[in-house]
Amino acid sequence: MQLKILASGSKGNCSLVLCNKTNFIIDMGISYLTLKRSIEELSLSFASFAGILITHNHADHVKGLTALLKYTDLPVLIPEEMYASLKDKVPKERCHFITDTFKLNDVEVELMHTSHDAPFSVGYVITHKDKSIAYITDTGYINRKLLAKMHKKDAYFIESNHDEAMLMDGPYPRFLKERVISDHGHLSNRTTAKYLKELVGDNTKYIILAHLSEQNNTEELALKAIEEENINKDITVLIARQREESPLIEV
Repeated sequence: MQLKILASGSKGNCSLVLCNKTNFIIDMGISYLTLKRSIEELSLSFASFAGILITHNHADHVKGLTALLKYTDLPVLIPEEMYASLKDKVPKERCHFITDTFKLNDVEVELMHTSHDAPFSVGYVITHKDKSIAYITDTGYINRKLLAKMHKKDAYFIESNHDEAMLMDGPYPRFLKERVISDHGHLSNRTTAKYLKELVGDNTKYIILAHLSEQNNTEELALKAIEEENINKDITVLIARQREESPLIEV
């Protein structure tokens, strides 16, 4: 099982999850040509993918979706409740409506219902054989029920959006600061680190901190929050960047 992040941040998001012969794209907030080039660099084609999973309808996660559907035959794998927020981009016949837990070949996907100011938003736990990735972005908090489903995964791709002091002392207008820190906003470095302290297990190999704000965060502050929680030092902690693809992460 492999993970590659093509872009992560407020300007665009897209990742690849590779599970032998059953592969997924998660979100399409980049250009079709950028995605095509990245896939071809892995010696793959769009025919190698089972479909695209969408977390929610905000532009930084779906702005390239129309072009992707124009140039490929990929199905859009979404819960039916999300369709109303995407119908201007996705013809209904291109949708494959998924349930909270579904299986495709030898891959199991479980939806994590997130708390964000979008009409419907989800994260994913993707399991292939004995490996699992928790993929959680754009949420104001994670409730106890979801946390219980996320324990002891092999890799965590999780939002670490802002440093609370930078946000509150920064240039954002008050209404936007309140939106970011609300239960329907984004996870702070400190909150994410506390969640991870509870979640990681002996088998956890990677933490990928995602969706860092360019205005209200730094990589150093995000990493410092992890260090301050004394999370297992054997875990590799990476930063998902806006303008730089990650290496191919072997989970």
